[in-house]
Amino acid sequence: MASAESRSLLAAVRERAGGRCEYCHFPEAAAELSFQIDHIVAVKHGGDATEDNLAYACFFCNSYKGANIAGLDSATGRVTRLFHPRRDHWADHFGWQGAALTAKTAVGRVTIDVLRLNHPDAVAVREALRAEGLLPGVSANR
Repeated sequence: MASAESRSLLAAVRERAGGRCEYCHFPEAAAELSFQIDHIVAVKHGGDATEDNLAYACFFCNSYKGANIAGLDSATGRVTRLFHPRRDHWADHFGWQGAALTAKTAVGRVTIDVLRLNHPDAVAVREALRAEGLLPGVSANR
């Protein structure tokens, strides 16, 4: 059973995320699968279970990210770090084109690729939510 300190830490991470995945911004209220706590830098890479190293992630982002901290940039072929929710500003690296995420930087490109943020199924779900006005930050073009 989790300690009171652990429960408090998890609640703080969840609250800070504002009810959405810190990687793809999917709203928790629309998720069928439970959101998870992600170690931004995995324990195996020296990360710890502190608030600064934890992010609130949807099941899919957390599954695809795994222990990854970097990937190959499709534009340059260089190893590039992934988006870091505590150190980076989301809007500096990502934008929206309809329900698809666009990359503004190499970090954005790599994160979109590694986490498969524009998988056709993910885009289709976001499009349906966007059309209903349920995807915060993305306006429906009706």
